[in-house]
Amino acid sequence: MTGKTTHFGFQDIPEAEKAGRVRGVFGSVASKYDVMNDAMSLGIHRIWKDAMMDWLAPRPGQRLLDVAGGTGDIAFRFLKRSGHGEATVLDLTEPMLIEGRKRAEAVNLSHSLDWVVGDAMALPFDDSVFDVYTISFGIRNVTRPQEALNEAFRVLRPGGRLIVLEFSQIPNDLMQKVYDLYSFNIIPRMGAAIANDRDSYQYLVESIRKFPDQETFLDMVKAAGFEQAKYRNLSMGIACLHSGWKL
Repeated sequence: MTGKTTHFGFQDIPEAEKAGRVRGVFGSVASKYDVMNDAMSLGIHRIWKDAMMDWLAPRPGQRLLDVAGGTGDIAFRFLKRSGHGEATVLDLTEPMLIEGRKRAEAVNLSHSLDWVVGDAMALPFDDSVFDVYTISFGIRNVTRPQEALNEAFRVLRPGGRLIVLEFSQIPNDLMQKVYDLYSFNIIPRMGAAIANDRDSYQYLVESIRKFPDQETFLDMVKAAGFEQAKYRNLSMGIACLHSGWKL
């Protein structure tokens, strides 16, 4: 295979193919995505996202960019916590944004939200325009995560905050084995039953295993230029929050 390769789950593929394949995965599951999140995590993803907002502590009038924001889960939480503000949801996959727009209309939040189809590695925004950058369960699907972090730094204002919520590694071998058994045996079956799509959820499980561990990803956050970078494990490390400041 010539040229640069990357992983798509446990497969090695040309880098140029990954975005299209990821778009296919999320386009396929868009209408069932929120239902599957509840089923896969037994609803715990909601607690993780609330923990993300607790650490972020949104303030009135802030401008958020939520990348890989899909159906708007994080943007809705941000606007509710901040009282008033602006949120831009960017995603590679238009069907996910369409689902999010429907949700926004249902809760009368359309006036505070923008929905943009775009690439995390080449954001269609000027430098230094957002107060907060979030990405939740999305950065592991980016072809080159370091470039996404570099772009996050670029579009944040001085004093701006990055928060990443992502699946991570459990620092206990026995617990990791139990979690792997659940992930590889149960989640693809749920995908088949609920979303009629086993393959997409097989990919999502594999992509979690290929993502860097907490310390390695922390180094990537620092390499993008962020200061006061740190992380917090959630549910023993099944998920993890990384935070950094553009100072």
